[in-house]
Amino acid sequence: MRVIRFKHHQLTALVAASVLAACGGGSTEPPPPPARGSLVDTPNVLTTLTAAQINASTASSGLQPISGAAKCDVKVVALNYNTVGAAGELTNASGVMLVPAGTCTTASALIAYAKGTDVQKPRTLANPADPETFLLAAMYASQGYTVVASDYLGFAKSAYPYHPYLHADSEASVVIDSVRAARNAATAVGATLSGKVMVTGYSQGGHSSMAAHRAMERDNATEINVVAGAHLAGPYNLSGSTKIPNAIAGVQFFVPYMVTSYQKIYKNIYSSPSVAFKAPYDSYIETLLPNPTLTYTTLVTSGKLPGATGETPNQARDAVFQLAFTADVQTNSSSPFYLAAKKNDLLGWNPKAKLLLCGGAGDPTVPPAVHQVAMKADFDSRGLTNVSSVDVDPMVQAVFGPGGKAPTDPTTAAFGSYYSNYHGTYEPPFCHAQARAVFDQLK
Repeated sequence: MRVIRFKHHQLTALVAASVLAACGGGSTEPPPPPARGSLVDTPNVLTTLTAAQINASTASSGLQPISGAAKCDVKVVALNYNTVGAAGELTNASGVMLVPAGTCTTASALIAYAKGTDVQKPRTLANPADPETFLLAAMYASQGYTVVASDYLGFAKSAYPYHPYLHADSEASVVIDSVRAARNAATAVGATLSGKVMVTGYSQGGHSSMAAHRAMERDNATEINVVAGAHLAGPYNLSGSTKIPNAIAGVQFFVPYMVTSYQKIYKNIYSSPSVAFKAPYDSYIETLLPNPTLTYTTLVTSGKLPGATGETPNQARDAVFQLAFTADVQTNSSSPFYLAAKKNDLLGWNPKAKLLLCGGAGDPTVPPAVHQVAMKADFDSRGLTNVSSVDVDPMVQAVFGPGGKAPTDPTTAAFGSYYSNYHGTYEPPFCHAQARAVFDQLK
């Protein structure tokens, strides 16, 4: 056997190297990245809304005939969790968890909710005074459901540098990871989950919730037991919407948001902002939304976006977009924006769980004729029997329509309060009631 002899300085070096390796100073592997859905911060119970408080608010606002009386107190919990960005890179998102409390102690289904379009970067749903949060508390959590709702990438505590607006894959991942975050937080906040998951969302959230529903069934079926999805007033047929000659209500917010988002993701929508946008919007539009200080109202009153009283959607669109860009999108099947929208359409998939589509025929912002009807026809074309669709317009008209209904040709007429409030205020509670009716059958 060969004897190996070391000089003293060689032996010292070897010992030092072994010590460094043992202490992590050598070539050890870096620690693994945080798991998706793991918690960044300890879940924070902000407050508990009592059933009496919820009932007082729903009674005074007129919501209670739709929501019903509260059965449970509701804990409002702030979450901050790990997720991924549009390119799959590690980042975080915040949100809220609404936990039935008080006399409601049985295991509950978990509803994953996706919010509507937001222009306020600091806004979080982890705020009991937020109208959307309260609506979720009244419609679902006070009825015995646990709810988790993401603030999305780029909002509130999220460090992501922008919001990938109407990007199906990242919408899906942030919602799926919110489910994981809620499960990780459950014990600490006193939530008992049954294992059943329902997914819903409104407006942009309808697109997000359907993208998440599709991804859950396709990629996460053994982890997440999706028993139902209710997708409310969502823009599922994005590419089809780019071909519509008349602009939607709110075009000056939603379409620039979408164009600049897809430019950040795909990097081929335009060679410079001035190709798509007129001055002065081209000089700041890429960083305008979401905004650190401005709201829908102040974006217009400050002149950052068009939308003066009496201005039609077509006028607002033509004020902000180059006419050549609009014409190309509407007529060119090779338009980069059209093709990006097509990548984020939600047509062509087959849900396994029960699925509800809901909207109001009079919605001027997400017209059901373009999205909901097309989505239902797509499902029907493959003979699916687990999909239903409901039009809540008769309910909206019955409550809000008399004396306030919009003109039949909104492209040429001034808009009344009915027209401007339809999508954001009048329609949501009725669709949430339809969603809960489906969920109640399966909880």
